[in-house]
Amino acid sequence: MMPTFVKRYLIALNRYKWAGLAGFFAVLGASGVVALQPPPSQEYVAEGALIENSPILTFTATGSEIQASGQGIFNKDILLADILLQQVADRLEQQSIEIEPDQIREKTAINVSEEAEGIRRSVVVRYTSEQPEEAEAALGLLFEGMVEFSRFNNKARLRSIIEALNERLPAVEAELRNAEQRLERYDRVEGPAIQASLDGSLLGAISSSQTQRRQNQVGLASIEAQMRSLQSRLGLSPEQAYASSALSADPIIADLRAKIYSAESQMELLSPQLRPAHPTMVDLRQQRDAYTQLLRERAAEVIGGGTLRPLPSGAEVRQDSSLDPARATLANQLVGLETQRETILQQQQTLAQSEQELRQQYASIPNKQLERDRLAQQVVLKKTLYDQIQAKRIDAESAEAETVSSLTVSKPPLVRPVPLETTNALIILAVGGLIGLVAGGAIVYLLDMLDSTVRTHEELENILRDQEIPILSVIPTLSVRSARALPLMLQSDSPYEEIYERFRSNIQLVANQSDDRKQPKVILITSSKGGEGKTVSAYNLAIASARAGKRTLLIEADLRSPSQAVQIGIEPDRQATIEPLRYYGGKIGDHIRLVPSVENLYISPSPGPQRQAAAILESSEMRRFLEDARIRFDMVILDTPALSHNNDAMLLESHTDGLILVTRPNHTEKNVLLAVFEQLEESESVRLLGAVVNGAEIPIAAAAEWDDIESPLENLEKIEAEPEYAVPMRPPVEF
Repeated sequence: MMPTFVKRYLIALNRYKWAGLAGFFAVLGASGVVALQPPPSQEYVAEGALIENSPILTFTATGSEIQASGQGIFNKDILLADILLQQVADRLEQQSIEIEPDQIREKTAINVSEEAEGIRRSVVVRYTSEQPEEAEAALGLLFEGMVEFSRFNNKARLRSIIEALNERLPAVEAELRNAEQRLERYDRVEGPAIQASLDGSLLGAISSSQTQRRQNQVGLASIEAQMRSLQSRLGLSPEQAYASSALSADPIIADLRAKIYSAESQMELLSPQLRPAHPTMVDLRQQRDAYTQLLRERAAEVIGGGTLRPLPSGAEVRQDSSLDPARATLANQLVGLETQRETILQQQQTLAQSEQELRQQYASIPNKQLERDRLAQQVVLKKTLYDQIQAKRIDAESAEAETVSSLTVSKPPLVRPVPLETTNALIILAVGGLIGLVAGGAIVYLLDMLDSTVRTHEELENILRDQEIPILSVIPTLSVRSARALPLMLQSDSPYEEIYERFRSNIQLVANQSDDRKQPKVILITSSKGGEGKTVSAYNLAIASARAGKRTLLIEADLRSPSQAVQIGIEPDRQATIEPLRYYGGKIGDHIRLVPSVENLYISPSPGPQRQAAAILESSEMRRFLEDARIRFDMVILDTPALSHNNDAMLLESHTDGLILVTRPNHTEKNVLLAVFEQLEESESVRLLGAVVNGAEIPIAAAAEWDDIESPLENLEKIEAEPEYAVPMRPPVEF
């Protein structure tokens, strides 16, 4: 048996033979054009080699670096630079050889050796031309230009380094000067403090301040002890002692006190003899009061102190001004000690403030030192960079005199003819023919791959088995006498009768293998697309059922197409096309016709074509008609439109016991068929009884013997005869 792939390819070859032949003759024609080409003209190749220049002794570091970086010229793009090729073209033009730089690049082949330790790199250059003089002259000029270009490239590198350093130097020098000026300004402001911290004078000042404060505290304690002793003797505070001393030391106050005392003494002596109203007593009192008033005024002047600090005492002027010389001396000593005490206290306060400032200054010394070190470090860094740039610039200027090329000629150009390679024209045609066959076959295969139509019944069977769809029958291509006539089994001796009888019985077997074992009585036949033979299958299945003794009704439910009842001698009712609902709503016998050529077969012709087919199928008249048909007939078969065209079949499926899908090689498209299966899977209420492969290219005898459905009796016999691992037949799929 021929493999499925080969059979499909032969079918594709028959369909796309002209495209394959076009590809074959196109390749063959191209090979013929190549075979008829004249032999190439004699060419000459000039070949030479350049080698890496030996390391030279240099006195500058930049010279060594440039010599090392010059090895990067071992590159085809650099060796064949535009400026170099233009110069070579100009030199060749002076020698009466006109050639463009791009042509020189095309004729030149460069092979650069790989880098290896201890081995100098080399460059093999080949120049191909039809003229040996051109090849020799061009390669010689190329060698000369490559060596000079390498030297010029090295020198250009040096010049670029020098220019870059010169551009960088002013900015670096300015940065160095700025860093030095910042350090100088910082040293002028903070330098003394940092130096004082470094030489110990700051710590000495803090220690001296502390020593002085301790000495002042000792002196202050001695003074306060003396003051307490004097205060206990005098009974006066320092302020009171100061006021009493001042009043006692004033001569005017002393004279006024003496006069007041003299007046009071006279008044005391005369008071026993004279009455207070006596003129003498009055006169003495007036004198006393005057002197007292003058004493108060003078005391006010002394106590007020003029521009001096006012004295705190003075209420009892005579008492406060009555110090004797000894007590006045003690009072003066107390005032002096108070002055010393205040002086020492002020000195202590000043020393404490100074010490605090010194301590704060000493605490900030580390930060100032760090800041100074940072500024100094910046100066060092800028100075180092400046010195490096200066040294590098001087080194680069010195290296300019040592610049040499990185390439040297190791093998001068040598011209030799290129051997001509000729190919036999017959060999080219044979190879072209072979390639043409392959190309033509590939074109046929690609076109077939782009076509999603299933070409063989084996492929259809594999798709159905992969989807676990029972295959009810494989029907061969039916022969017809006329292109307009349907291939129907109207003759009782039709060779296809056994095939459709097995198709009918397989439907019953599939029902027996289901869970509910319900025999289908109303069957809907449809297909994935048009032209797959669903109508022929519905008619012949109805004929097979009628000849099996079952009262069978065939309903043409494709209301979008004209009726095919004329194929079996039934003339459709023309009035039904105008009033389809009345056609289905009348008595059941009004639109059911008996087929004269087949016993037990009835048909309900379609009133199509109808524009509102879906509304008619969903009508209550159609529902009642199908319910009555289920009761009155043993088998009802509905011929419906394809699933990919509309949803008419799905509208009627709920009134049936199952659905049969008709497929056909060379018509069924795999993508459409898989989409139909997916649609049926999404609808859980749809019961798919199986599928039919229609129009298979197999003999009638083989189709009559084909059976993919096993009967329960055969299953029982196989279970008894076969081992336990035999795979049982799949039941019908219910979605």
